[in-house]
Amino acid sequence: MKYKFATAINCIDGRTQKPVIDFVRRKFSVDYVDMITEPGPDKILSENKKSGIVKSIKDRVTISIEKHESKVIVIVGHHDCAGNPVNEKTHQTQIKKAIQNVDNWNSGVPVFGIWLNKGWKGTFCSMVLSNIA
Repeated sequence: MKYKFATAINCIDGRTQKPVIDFVRRKFSVDYVDMITEPGPDKILSENKKSGIVKSIKDRVTISIEKHESKVIVIVGHHDCAGNPVNEKTHQTQIKKAIQNVDNWNSGVPVFGIWLNKGWKGTFCSMVLSNIA
């Protein structure tokens, strides 16, 4: 049996893990979610300045896509983020910019953004579909 995977670039915050997995599995009809975690990944990927961290994230995304045939990438921002303590509007702006930067990796899969509110409920923030193979 072949499993369906998605890739989540998520915060290290343990409160986000299960809500993101549940949301992604439900919305994209996948069996598993490869979790790539960093504190405040929306900020890191939107600023695109910490080249070592960005390269590490990209390398892990590549493994997920090549080895697990992941069909989608999601970038997560969330309420009460210790690694990126900004308001929701700033998170949403960062998620949108992060999506554009990750889409420029030309991975061949769509890139979506997810916002987790203070109730840990996920909603789509934005998406880019320009580099789909």
